[in-house]
Amino acid sequence: MSTVTLVGTRLADPGTEFVYQGEADACAGCPYRSQCLNLEPDTKYRITSVRENAQTLECAMHDGGVRAVEVEPAAVRANIPSKGAFAGSKASLAGPCPYVECPSHEYCDPDGADLDAEYRIREIVGEPPHEVCHLDRSLELVELDTDD
Repeated sequence: MSTVTLVGTRLADPGTEFVYQGEADACAGCPYRSQCLNLEPDTKYRITSVRENAQTLECAMHDGGVRAVEVEPAAVRANIPSKGAFAGSKASLAGPCPYVECPSHEYCDPDGADLDAEYRIREIVGEPPHEVCHLDRSLELVELDTDD
C-alpha cells in the first residue's frame, strides 16, 4: 500500500529508493511536519509516483524544497545464511561483519534491515558477490520483504 509523503526535489523520481532516517533537528516548527514525518524510521522505501501539479514547498533540510510523492516499502537485498533459505520462508541476517572492504559487505549489513529482525524471503537472487567469506559463512543473496 502506498503512502503520500514529501521528499527533496532531487530525490523525487519514480524508482528512487531511500532509507527514511526519521526527524532531523531542522524539522522542528515546520508547518509540513505531518506530511513529511509519516514514514517508519530505518525503513527502505521506493518512490512509485510523483504527484502531478503539486507545488514545491520550502524546506530547511532540502535546498531545492520538497515535493509530494507516493512511496511503498522496498525489498532489501541481503546475504543470509544459506541453510533453509527459500522463497517464502523467514530468515534473519547472519550478523555483523567487520570486513568493510568485502564486495558483499553492503549485503551483510544492508541499509533498511535490522540485524536482529526476522524477514520473509521474497526471492532468491543467487550467490553473493564475494569469492570467500572471511567469517566462513555459507551465504545466499536474497530479497527480503520489509513490510510484513
